[in-house]
Amino acid sequence: MAARADTSKADTSKTAESSDKVSVICRALRRAIIEQALEPGAKLPEDSLGERFGVSRTIARHALGQLAAEGLVELRRNRIAVVATPSWQEARDAFDIRIELERLVVRQLAGKLTKPQIAELNAHVDAEDRARDGTDAVSIRLATEFHILLAHMTNSPILVRYVSEVAYRCCLTLSLYSRPHSSECAINEHRAIIAALVKGDVDKVMGLMHSHLDSVATRALVAPSPQRGRDLLDILAPYADEASGEKVVKLPKAVRGR
Repeated sequence: MAARADTSKADTSKTAESSDKVSVICRALRRAIIEQALEPGAKLPEDSLGERFGVSRTIARHALGQLAAEGLVELRRNRIAVVATPSWQEARDAFDIRIELERLVVRQLAGKLTKPQIAELNAHVDAEDRARDGTDAVSIRLATEFHILLAHMTNSPILVRYVSEVAYRCCLTLSLYSRPHSSECAINEHRAIIAALVKGDVDKVMGLMHSHLDSVATRALVAPSPQRGRDLLDILAPYADEASGEKVVKLPKAVRGR
């Protein structure tokens, strides 16, 4: 009995370790995709990921499968994985679905935010403001994380899941069909959403969220951008190091990935 218990504990520990490694790879790849370091169509070989993260090809394959389920990666024949390339219509549909989901989020939160939550939202938008002089990719990531943070504040696992997935998919489309990101517009609109949430004006905040995301879609869905073509290992180096150093997913206080 003792031997069986020890074996069971070892198996559980091994499974948890594998799950942690899969999570690290997923966090790094999501971040790289969101920040447009990995562009639609970029190949993601299992052996290269295994080398970069120090894991087996099996673990790398599991991570790619998870990202494929989220719509960020496409799995093709012969185990070839690439960053997903959504069509223009798929991109438009993703934004339409996102609008309806996030209207539901703010409807649930209107007039119900705690003082710490309000402070956290304002702190996040302050971080967006400080990043305005940086790259568009970082501004887009922070803007997306604002919406995921709102979803977490509903304490609804299903809303968190679906808002996160569709928001990440929308980020992916920004690297394919986008004009320069308007961080100033996003920041001002986010502050207006917070103010309406605090006031408890349900109709106003739902309207603000609708117009905000519709404007993002209108600004974003323009035309394909040119591919830059860089080595996968070089691209993933900073993301792998950061993801490996994160012991837990920093949500909801600092939404960095799922």
